[in-house]
Amino acid sequence: IDGVITFKNKNTTIGFIRFNDKGEVEYIFVNPSFRKQGMAKKLLKLTREKLGKDLIPQEPISPLGKKLFNII
Repeated sequence: IDGVITFKNKNTTIGFIRFNDKGEVEYIFVNPSFRKQGMAKKLLKLTREKLGKDLIPQEPISPLGKKLFNII
């Protein structure tokens, strides 16, 4: 199943991740106002827990995305 996990507050979308059932991360976004707070790591962790498998970034992957996937 393709899926999306979204973090929101009452005013805005904080971030979201889009993934498929193979564990491929198709897209991850964190609102610039909420960056450097661990939101992307939380989204990746929740996705990994939901799928029960390691995640794979889809190509092309940005330099920032490569850095993020090297951390997790």
